Amino acid sequence: MKGIVFTEFLDLVEDKFGLDVVDKIIGASTLESNGIYTSVGTYKFSEMLQLLQHLSAHTGISIDDLLLVYAEHFFSVLEDSYPGLLATYNDPIEMISSIENHIHIEVRKIYPDAELPTFEVLEKKENSLVMIYKSSRAMHHFGLGLMNKTFEHFNSTATIALEKIKEDGTEVKFVIAKN
Repeated sequence: MKGIVFTEFLDLVEDKFGLDVVDKIIGASTLESNGIYTSVGTYKFSEMLQLLQHLSAHTGISIDDLLLVYAEHFFSVLEDSYPGLLATYNDPIEMISSIENHIHIEVRKIYPDAELPTFEVLEKKENSLVMIYKSSRAMHHFGLGLMNKTFEHFNSTATIALEKIKEDGTEVKFVIAKN
């Protein structure tokens, strides 16, 4: 997993809960990196999972809810870092439907060894989208948060339903209806 995901996560934790909580979740985890991350480094997903689990235990907030909030934070990082990519699109449905065939291609140019989820578009209409998310990391709530912020970015709203195809969350159907 790319280091920017870790550095931004720890920045968010510090911002929302304080530096002492960052220290606590790092200290409670068994991390090969010792909790020292660079944005361009690559680290094991198991480290992120431990950080999330310890933050969840400390705050009483579910991992899914933490991922949702983190994704909303991470979208602002994307807005600031890659404004040209977002400016390519005029509509949230168009942007979300292009994750696999455009956005992830651009991400791989910057981070060639990034392990990204896959998104398969099953049905796309002007105001709706049905997609399948697949990832061994089961971070579909991170995807949901990014989708929510995409609609917000375009001054729009949507109803986004999740249907777990696999109970462990490694395969999820997103049903999106623009309001």
